[in-house]
Amino acid sequence: MSFSLQEKEDTIVALATPQGVGAIAVIRLSGKDAVRITKKVFKGKDLEEQPSHTIHFGTIRDGDRIIDEVLVSLFIAPRSFTKENVVEISTHGSSYIVSQVIKLLIRQGARPAKPGEFTQRAFLNGQFDLAQAEAVADLIHSDSEASHQAALSQMRGGFSDEIKSLREQLIHFASMIELELDFTEEDVEFASRNDLKVLVEKLLRVVEQLIGSFDLGNVIKNGVPTVIAGKPNAGKSTLLNALLNEEKAIVSDIAGTTRDFIEDEINIGGVIFRFIDTAGLRETTDTIEAIGVSRTQEKMKTASLILYLFDLSDTDMVEINRDVNKLENLGVPFVKVANKTDKSNKLFISELNNKHPDTIFISAGLKENLDALRNKILELVNLDKFRTGNTIVTNIRHYDSLVKTRESLLDVLQGLDDQVTNDFLAMDIRRSLHYLGEITGEITTDDLLANIFSKFCIGK
Repeated sequence: MSFSLQEKEDTIVALATPQGVGAIAVIRLSGKDAVRITKKVFKGKDLEEQPSHTIHFGTIRDGDRIIDEVLVSLFIAPRSFTKENVVEISTHGSSYIVSQVIKLLIRQGARPAKPGEFTQRAFLNGQFDLAQAEAVADLIHSDSEASHQAALSQMRGGFSDEIKSLREQLIHFASMIELELDFTEEDVEFASRNDLKVLVEKLLRVVEQLIGSFDLGNVIKNGVPTVIAGKPNAGKSTLLNALLNEEKAIVSDIAGTTRDFIEDEINIGGVIFRFIDTAGLRETTDTIEAIGVSRTQEKMKTASLILYLFDLSDTDMVEINRDVNKLENLGVPFVKVANKTDKSNKLFISELNNKHPDTIFISAGLKENLDALRNKILELVNLDKFRTGNTIVTNIRHYDSLVKTRESLLDVLQGLDDQVTNDFLAMDIRRSLHYLGEITGEITTDDLLANIFSKFCIGK
């Protein structure tokens, strides 16, 4: 999705609220003629005579026919989201009314907005940088406290400020080295190689921290894939239902009821966990169940967290030790969850508590001690870095650019050690600056912008 010069001059219109019936709907226009076009169909005060950030009651009319009573909000350039003239028309939330008003505005000279076009105009007009623009979409789609806070921090410029600081420090040395290239015959050194090395090493530490934060950022943005694994009839489906507070999974005393995996999201402590109830782990001659068991094993390998659930009344210590050993070899963080405390031998519980003191004891059927399990699950997702306000990378595009930045900075260090000539050194520094600039949009291509903004909803 790229825009011609003419399209950028157009006044665009779109529904800014979700499709469907509701109390109100908001229709948004942006462009130099937004106020003039709205004035043509609005019966009330003369909109072109009104100041910015004011709201006006009146009617939208198609000739003499009244379509709806509305409130019109004015945001006069540059004091608007897009830094253009913006009008927001609040109508009643009828899909018929919305359709009629938008068609009327198009007949008066507006054109339908493309996905993300309002936000793209805000970026192109200097309202914010590209990373902040992407955070707008993340904020709209945030469905937990953690993802909301991460998107809000990025939208307000926290991540961008850190990237710009890195880039500015590197630009100074780049300009000095470029200057030296103009005075090669005089053998003049404007940029100290030792100072450059210290700076690059410092930048590398920051870049490494940002790259390292992506695992946490990805979890915050997309949720933690969490597999509930264990023998058939251990209570996996009952546990999922208890955590969800609904009967999502079929519960039966018949072993092997769950043949495939069932997935749902649960918000725990402001973090989304994608819980996956899997087929029971056991040897089976049932073809369909065997497929489910195989899929369970694959899911366990790709999970971020495993809840190893076992039935206290039907599992011995040998079996638990064997399963724990397998899970440790798998290398995925896991929680040992002992289920059916109401049906177990107290002596066995005491023995298990001594040998595996980190075990969480619950009764999924009676919904007992589930808070302890939730706390343990949350403990394994390291949010300390996030809660202390450190910058967290949540966007795969930013992560990719940071990885390329790291490679370029390492090449600069290698070049300094090998005492390469200034032209090669300048080339590696320019590459580092290029990849950092890609994050904030100081370096962009039409294809990059098209890819980013095409994922936005229409009206944003």
